[in-house]
Amino acid sequence: MPALNVTQKLISSHLVQGEMEPGKEIGIKIDQALLQDATGTLVQLELEAMKLDRAKTEVAVQYVDHNLLQTDFKNADDHAFLLSAAQKFGLWYSRAGNGVSHPVHMERFGKPGKTMVGSDSHTPAAGSLGMLAIGTGGLDVAAAIAGQPYFVKMPKVMGVKLTGKLPDWVSAKDVILEMLRRYDVKGGVGKIIEYYGDGLKELSAMDRHVIANMGAELGATTTVFPSDEETKKFLKSQGRGDDWTELLPDKGCTYDLEDEIILDDLVPLIALPTSPGNVVPVSEVAGEEIAQVVIGSSANPGVRDFWVVGEILEGKSVHPKVSLDINPTSRQVIQNLTANKGFEKLIAAGARFHQSGCMGCIGMGQAPASDTISLRTVPRNFPSRSGTEDDRVYLISPETGAASALTGKITDPRDLEKLYGMKYPRYKYPKKEIINTMMLVPPPKEGTEVALKKGPNIKTLPEIEPLESKHRVPVLLKMGDNISTDEILRAGAEVLPFRSNLPEISKFSYSVIDPTFHDRAQETKKEHGGHIVVARENYAQGSSREHAALAPKYLGQVAVIAMSYARIAWQNLVNFGIVPLEFLDIADYDKIEQGDMVSFENLREDVENRNDIRVKVERENGEQFEFLTRHSLSDRQIQILLKGGIINEFKAKLSNQDVDGDGENTVTGNDRHQIK
Repeated sequence: MPALNVTQKLISSHLVQGEMEPGKEIGIKIDQALLQDATGTLVQLELEAMKLDRAKTEVAVQYVDHNLLQTDFKNADDHAFLLSAAQKFGLWYSRAGNGVSHPVHMERFGKPGKTMVGSDSHTPAAGSLGMLAIGTGGLDVAAAIAGQPYFVKMPKVMGVKLTGKLPDWVSAKDVILEMLRRYDVKGGVGKIIEYYGDGLKELSAMDRHVIANMGAELGATTTVFPSDEETKKFLKSQGRGDDWTELLPDKGCTYDLEDEIILDDLVPLIALPTSPGNVVPVSEVAGEEIAQVVIGSSANPGVRDFWVVGEILEGKSVHPKVSLDINPTSRQVIQNLTANKGFEKLIAAGARFHQSGCMGCIGMGQAPASDTISLRTVPRNFPSRSGTEDDRVYLISPETGAASALTGKITDPRDLEKLYGMKYPRYKYPKKEIINTMMLVPPPKEGTEVALKKGPNIKTLPEIEPLESKHRVPVLLKMGDNISTDEILRAGAEVLPFRSNLPEISKFSYSVIDPTFHDRAQETKKEHGGHIVVARENYAQGSSREHAALAPKYLGQVAVIAMSYARIAWQNLVNFGIVPLEFLDIADYDKIEQGDMVSFENLREDVENRNDIRVKVERENGEQFEFLTRHSLSDRQIQILLKGGIINEFKAKLSNQDVDGDGENTVTGNDRHQIK
């Protein structure tokens, strides 16, 4: 037997289709599934459309952590719908206020050696426990819950060796910011990041969560840590010691790519607006005045991350020009902070407390003032994600946040020693945490008779037609590099309440880039039947929210042409019947313009036969030209696209209907894995 790294062990033990050769599509068995409410409403509607009777995974959990502001009936109605769906389809349900999905799942359900998919891009946080956890679109999660394998192109495995020990005032957030400083937001695309080395002894399981969580910002498929003594300590502290199994890399194993981080050399780091990859040392921007500090989110969710802020602020007061906002990540975190006095110290220092949930991270409250600096321990700082159009969000560690909240300006936390004579507070992890499971609702033994509770804001998903061959549609939008899903279909308190109402949420499509897009798309759909958009590199990075594909599809989007795509968004386009085409030459991107009319003569046939796809372009001035594009879809994805998306594909498997119009009842994929 060859020596295997942890990633190879996880994949090989779950491989049901394909070979572990980088770039080739593989299918893996999925043990667990995670849903959150901003994306889970669609997943549950998709399970309904698929006519599922019961979840086939070992564990599936529906969390309510994003849409917690109940300013009217919409979010409350969706919570009721999600509970009824969880009961009907056999999922656990984490009630509103229980906490952010990723740390709660880690505490209560995560197990070393297991696989998981989640309808949230930060699902890889569970890699902190020695899991293979992948964020993906909701349709892929629905298929996994229904018992299907998860398909992905086999990534390269990058081994990152950690050596040494973290200096005072430097923590896990600075480790992942260092990775982003080195590789930016595209450097992890097509890769799984696996950490190993003696430096792991310095990182608790929750420290590893911080790093694995923000591996998503590198564009990585996921992040993997071994399951070792630190993992064992964590599970014991959660009363789940029996769930621990050791999972280590074999001696002599190799990686496709390698890097090393010497922890001793790290300094406090900060990501400047408006990208997680725009990283510099805090000392380079120290002194700039700030107006807000937000502590919490899935990127810094542990008790330690709040406790250290309380210790730094003890006996002091937050600067009068600064709002210090605390988002406790779970009810359990609040109880433990209360027990260790961290909660009391934060209150005394003037911190503002908010609900246990994602909150400010997703723009659900806590929007900063116009044109002011907001320091946040959240994972992303894409434009206007905070809810303020001209926001200036910087990503920081809890230590940097606490130091800056005290001084009213960006402050290197190492300066606290000379400013206040302060020694770095180091957290001692308890052998046993206070455990709270009161707001977790288990699934009933039988859910067949449970009725889905749909309020007036919940709309059934529309039918999507199979892919057609001929199209003559305009280029409705031309974009640049690294367009995020927050720009395609933004989040926030105004938008997310419509997550289960496609006609309404589609009105926000591309609104961050072009507020006129929706109205123009409606007119174009009536006149031409649809549209396309074009972009450069890394189209649709960021969140897994499939609304960024489904809403444009609802408005008639036929195809996207880009130089390259973020992994999740690329699959989401296929899942909803949008063709993800790739430019063969950057000169073609440079030449095509917004407003050009493009024609496809044999799109269906060319997609199916893997031909280069000819794009004919006409301009208002009469100029005409052509160029070639391609796609890089697997045979399985081609069949999904031809049928008009994965829901149609799944219906065909269940009913053996001919949905692609070819007169045959072909079912794609491996017959061993069909739903029985």
